[in-house]
Amino acid sequence: MQILSDNENILRAWQNVKENIKTSAKESLRLHVLQQHNPWFDEECLRCLDQRKQDKMHWLQDPSQSSVDNPKNVRRETRRHSMEKRMHI
Repeated sequence: MQILSDNENILRAWQNVKENIKTSAKESLRLHVLQQHNPWFDEECLRCLDQRKQDKMHWLQDPSQSSVDNPKNVRRETRRHSMEKRMHI
């Protein structure tokens, strides 16, 4: 019983240390959760950007002509999609 109680106390103490570190970092470094300033930016936009990043990484690993066209098309589609989203707000 005593060992279990000591372990719980240690876990609570470490949890307090962890929370204090987070609070201290936020206050001293002025870190905060970024607010979303673009209401049009949604999950679909994130998927487009992720696809764009993956295609770019693939192109960087294999810059053959066939892989050059795909990132350009994905970039164009991502831009078109984001422009449409912005226009409909």
